[in-house]
Amino acid sequence: MASESLAAPIVVTALMGAADFAWADGLRRAHFPAERNLVPAHITLFHHLPPSALAEVALRLKRLCAGPPPGARLAEVMLLGRGVAYRVESPELMAMREELAEAFAGLLSSQDRGRPRFHVTVQNKAEPAEAKALATELRRGFHPRPLAIVGLAAWHYRGGPWELAMKASFWG
Repeated sequence: MASESLAAPIVVTALMGAADFAWADGLRRAHFPAERNLVPAHITLFHHLPPSALAEVALRLKRLCAGPPPGARLAEVMLLGRGVAYRVESPELMAMREELAEAFAGLLSSQDRGRPRFHVTVQNKAEPAEAKALATELRRGFHPRPLAIVGLAAWHYRGGPWELAMKASFWG
C-alpha cells in the first residue's frame, strides 16, 4: 500500500448489480453537472473513515459479504433541494452498516455518526428549479422496485475521482 493511499480518507459503499448500476450511472451522467460528476453512481455507507482503518475495514467488509446479498428496493424519488436521488430501502444493508458503525464508533466523523438515508444520487449541485423539474419528471411513472446489491467496497478519496481500495462480493 502506497503511503499516499494511507493518507486518503476511506469511503465505504454498497455495489449495485450490473443492470441497476448501468441504469443509475446513465441517469447520473445525464443529469449531474459534468464538471462535478467525478464518481460513478453509488450507495454510500460511510463518507469518511480514517485511512489507518483500511485493513480492518477490508476484513469486516469481506466477512459481511460471506453471506447472501441484502434485499433492497428503490422506494421513491427524493428531492434534495439542489439535486435528486432515489431512496434505497434495505433493512439488511442497514443492519450491516450498523454493525460497522459500532465497530468503528470512535473513528466516525459527525456525518457518519447518524443513521443514514441510503440513496442513489442522480443529480446534485444543480439549480433548485432544475432539481425540482427533474424530480417531477422522474416521479412520473415511478414504481418502487427491487435493487440488486452485489457487494461492498472501500475507496480512497482525494477530492476527485475515487480510487478503489478493495471490494468484496456477496455469496449467493
